[in-house]
Amino acid sequence: MEKIGIIDLGSNTARLLIVEVSENGYFQVIDQLKEAPRLGEGMEKEGFLKPQRIQATIKVLKMFRRLCDVNRIDRIIAVATAAVRRAKNQRSFLDEIAATCGIKFRVLSAEEEALYVYRGVINTMDVPKGLILEIGGGSTKIVYYNRRNLLNYETLPFGAISLTELFEGENLSPEKQSEKVEEFFTEQLSKIEWLKNVDSEVQLIGVGGSFRNLCRMTKIMKKYPLKTIHNYVVQDADFGHVYDMIRSLDLDRKKKIKGLSSGRADILPAALAAINAFKKYMNLGDIVISGSGLRTGILFNYAVPITLDKPVSDVLGYSLNSLIEFYGCNRAHTEQTAYLAIQLFKQLRVLHKFPRQYIRILKIASYLYEAGKRVGFYNFEKNSAYMILSAPICGVSHRDLVMASFVASSTGIDDINAQDWNRYRDLLTDEDVDAVRKMGVMLRIASAFDRSMSLLVKGVNCDILGDSVIMKTELDGDATLELSSAMEVGSDFRKIFKKNLEIL
Repeated sequence: MEKIGIIDLGSNTARLLIVEVSENGYFQVIDQLKEAPRLGEGMEKEGFLKPQRIQATIKVLKMFRRLCDVNRIDRIIAVATAAVRRAKNQRSFLDEIAATCGIKFRVLSAEEEALYVYRGVINTMDVPKGLILEIGGGSTKIVYYNRRNLLNYETLPFGAISLTELFEGENLSPEKQSEKVEEFFTEQLSKIEWLKNVDSEVQLIGVGGSFRNLCRMTKIMKKYPLKTIHNYVVQDADFGHVYDMIRSLDLDRKKKIKGLSSGRADILPAALAAINAFKKYMNLGDIVISGSGLRTGILFNYAVPITLDKPVSDVLGYSLNSLIEFYGCNRAHTEQTAYLAIQLFKQLRVLHKFPRQYIRILKIASYLYEAGKRVGFYNFEKNSAYMILSAPICGVSHRDLVMASFVASSTGIDDINAQDWNRYRDLLTDEDVDAVRKMGVMLRIASAFDRSMSLLVKGVNCDILGDSVIMKTELDGDATLELSSAMEVGSDFRKIFKKNLEIL
């Protein structure tokens, strides 16, 4: 296991990720640190990084270096983006950083930055056709892809800081400043020819700190039950509500808004104005938030070098395999449990009639079903449910995650707590209770079929005859323990499926 540090020095924010990378090409973030030294502030007119901003950045980077040293990092990958890329005093700044902090930065080109953002998104989201918008402090990236193939990208030389500075000296009201930003941003978009040929059914994907703040504010406003940002959908109406509120308030009142970082309160109105202009220009509605961007793209290229040429083929599968390795689960047993659970899902479809998409829910629950034992054996199913809701699982909706957590925690027909269920009322329906119970039974039988972790049950075929379901198992040895354990679920199977269970 290798430990690396990823430092991303942007125009507004500096971020450090500390990551464990396995030999098998999986990684997990184990710590992070974020500060806002505003390196790009005040450099628009003359093109020089200001001494005060440089010193603030050095102070932050010394903290980063300290955290890396404490964690015994094997390697630091440090990149700088728009502000340093355009700075006339770039060389002297980088030399000072190397001398005072012992960190050597690589300045990314606009093309490299856009590609890293694309790779961070495409390897963690299952959105077949996307238009990625990332508004940084000093630049804006627009990336268009279809069928997971990169088609076009553009980097605009302005971001939330520069857009704010562009109009702040004109003594305009906050609303008028937003209008000016929208007009300017729309004018720049009209110069990008390929935008006119983007598919009308494309999904807008938001990346970066401004989108994360938008997400947090929206979730607080709606009392959303999950903390997860990745794959959260900001509805068009919710965006409009937040934008109207933000652009009408003075700075002191904006800083008091829950979910809005105080270090971003003054520049968020310009970012939201740019987003609004983009949405109107491209005729787009809802925004899917990506918690992954440039730093994740760097991580994938380092841990999984093949992603330099093509994305991972199975986003959900990759993230689940990362987790079972991180949790130290028995991979063969985990994969066998998932395989048998999916076989039961297919064999019993005539009874449950659930769509094929539910297999993803069952796969998540199967992979992490026994991960809760790492916390404690007794009531491990509840631990596993919590881990599903808290872990970085990619490629599925929040609804699928909640459903999977209930499937994993299912131990019987009466085990769904009404209070827990009602907490996710906006994501689930009353009909979902039946799906959770039936998939929960399938999962428990599948897990029992590999109770000794010996892979003795190679497959299962189900015959539905009258009031009975006969499961015929394909065995590779004495599976008495497995069959006996599976039959312990028989009474719950009968209550939920309304059929007697026989296992042969």
